[in-house]
Amino acid sequence: NGDIGAAYMDVAMPIGDKEHSYIIYIKDNKHTVQELNNELFQIILKALLVGLVISVLLSFLLSKTMVIPIQSLTRAANRVAAGDFTEKIEVTAKDEIGILTRTFNDMANKLHSTLQDIENEKNKRSTVFSNMTDGIIAFSKNGDIIHYNPVAEHMLNISLSGSLSAYDDIFGHMIPAEKVNALAAPESLKVEGDFGKKNLEISLVPFSGESAQGGILAVIHDITLQKRSDEMRREFVANVSHELKTPITSIRSYAETLVTSGAEVTEDTRQSFLDVIVNESDRMNKIVQDLLALSKFDAGEASMHFEPFDIIKSIKNIYNTMILDVKKNRLNMSLNLEETVPPIEGDKSRIEQVLINIISNAVRYTPEGGEIIISTAYKNKRIRICVKDTGIGIPKEDIPRLFDRFYRVDKARSRAFGGTGLGLSIAHEIVSKHGGEIEVESALQKGTTVTVILPIKQPGN
Repeated sequence: NGDIGAAYMDVAMPIGDKEHSYIIYIKDNKHTVQELNNELFQIILKALLVGLVISVLLSFLLSKTMVIPIQSLTRAANRVAAGDFTEKIEVTAKDEIGILTRTFNDMANKLHSTLQDIENEKNKRSTVFSNMTDGIIAFSKNGDIIHYNPVAEHMLNISLSGSLSAYDDIFGHMIPAEKVNALAAPESLKVEGDFGKKNLEISLVPFSGESAQGGILAVIHDITLQKRSDEMRREFVANVSHELKTPITSIRSYAETLVTSGAEVTEDTRQSFLDVIVNESDRMNKIVQDLLALSKFDAGEASMHFEPFDIIKSIKNIYNTMILDVKKNRLNMSLNLEETVPPIEGDKSRIEQVLINIISNAVRYTPEGGEIIISTAYKNKRIRICVKDTGIGIPKEDIPRLFDRFYRVDKARSRAFGGTGLGLSIAHEIVSKHGGEIEVESALQKGTTVTVILPIKQPGN
């Protein structure tokens, strides 16, 4: 500051040569410098503001070209991870971000297609697995159940998700797990066992995989019907042999007596023996004819001639034909028929064969003084023909097997009356071919009611 208190600045600098020396002295106040400083500060401030605006604009543009696409990729990746392939990312650039976006879309499409293929295969396997006729159970190495189908539960009649859910609980008593695990694929072990009322064949085979520890696969096959069929076949062969052997033995015995005795046999005895031979031959022929008829039904070769006929009239004709035999056995037989029943479509002779067989059984097994009532009822386009007797009745446990071939409740009584044990089997086949059914109700010493149910019209007519 100067003497008067005014701010100033001065600069002094010596100049000159060898001969002369000078000092340049400049003195000035600070207003000019301050003005220059202010102008320079304003220039810098404006430059900073312009730079800030440019930076903001550049940041916005950068976010548009880089940050936003990356955020879109992130959101899309999260959706894909959650299994949502519905939205695609729009490609707005041709730079690396654009290439990455297109690659991501292609990857998502391929992943979606692959997952769909996997899901389809899974659904197909699940459908096949669930609808298999055989039961399937997969056990881990530790014996725990890792997979099963509903058929397995049904066959074993246990809950596989409950406490009995280990190999040892289910099959351990049949084959130890160690014995199965010791096998080398594709070796397997088969064992049969009874589970409730079912006969089951279980095939046990070990399995392994690169990513899995492996275990035991059990395939369960229901052989109940096969066992029953084998049993019935053996029983059938035994019955056929026995039924044919009896008349053949009688024929041979009486024939040998006639041959060896010669003139020693009286004429009355000879005629009696010949009558027995003829009757036994007729009985054997009846068995053979019934067997042939059943074989035709089994092979689907039994011919049926369907045509409308008056079922009420047929029942009356059968009644008139059999009434003499009924009275001969000192029985009472009556009719209780609905006269308004329309004609039915069926094989007239076959249906009459069924009714004659059922009525004959009623006559055969009803004691003297008993009663047989034949009635009809028409409802819902079906006719019910009931044959009710007051006979000896049928044990409850025998009713399900009445239609088995050669099955007799009282074998001695049946043979005494000339029964072959095939009549009801044939009747059942005939009624089934007509789309009908036979119902049996019975009580010991009270009687039996056999009901034949037939449709008025055959399916398709």
